[in-house]
Amino acid sequence: MTTEGHVAALERRHQELDRQIQAEMQSTRYDELAISALKRKKLEVKDELYKYTVGSQ
Repeated sequence: MTTEGHVAALERRHQELDRQIQAEMQSTRYDELAISALKRKKLEVKDELYKYTVGSQ
């Protein structure tokens, strides 16, 4: 996979995690632990994206 392809995949994953977090927060069965885990994964993806975007400049 090219760097651009990897960055695009990471951006899609970041957006998907954001949608999952929003859906969980809207749920009537609000699960704080699940939301925390999703936010942690989202931050990991964001950190990896940052590495690629800073490294390519």
